[in-house]
Amino acid sequence: MAPLATPPPRTDLVVIQPLRRRHCAECHAGPLQLLVLEDGAPRCLDCADLGHLVFLPRGDTALTRRSREESALSAVVVRFNRRRGRYERQGVLVEETGLTRAELRCLVDAEARRRRRARDARRRAREDLRFAEAFAAEIRRLFPGCPAERAREIAAHASARGSGRVGRSAAGRALSEGAVTSAVVASVRHMDTPYDQLLMSGVPRHEARRRITAAVETTLRAWRAGVSEVG
Repeated sequence: MAPLATPPPRTDLVVIQPLRRRHCAECHAGPLQLLVLEDGAPRCLDCADLGHLVFLPRGDTALTRRSREESALSAVVVRFNRRRGRYERQGVLVEETGLTRAELRCLVDAEARRRRRARDARRRAREDLRFAEAFAAEIRRLFPGCPAERAREIAAHASARGSGRVGRSAAGRALSEGAVTSAVVASVRHMDTPYDQLLMSGVPRHEARRRITAAVETTLRAWRAGVSEVG
């Protein structure tokens, strides 16, 4: 049996959603949906004295915070993300009575929180619009030949909130030349070369990039020189 990865140390009690079939090292129950690691061995929630807690999935920040405030005992539930190579929070385990009290508290001020979320959403939308405009302006400064509409499209794509794209990185937020250029290169690669078709035909990514490098550089040189149409 492969060893179970240990989540990073933290002050909270930690419960794991295992990716593989695991059985309790104490009572041998399983396969376990949730487990606790004790001395490197999996324990079921009952053997870990957490069996009376109920699971609250992530998603409602106010309810989660209040449920933990109302519970004398709680635990964070995590699952290992293989692609990212890290444990990620899935929710919490709380006392059922604590969850009930938290739900009542949330009902009392639900409308006020809804209005605050709406205000925050409008504020973020204004901030995102201003940033996308600044990003597009920087594209046009570095690549004056890039059509204005194309610059706006590149900026909107690269700076989309929650996308994880270059525009949301620290360098992107600072409008660094490297980040802005990376966004333009990515757009040219996908929009102005057969790169996507090469990938769909089975060409490995690095080889596909090598094949279209010259075409990308031709477009970038033209845009830097103020030429919008590449012959």
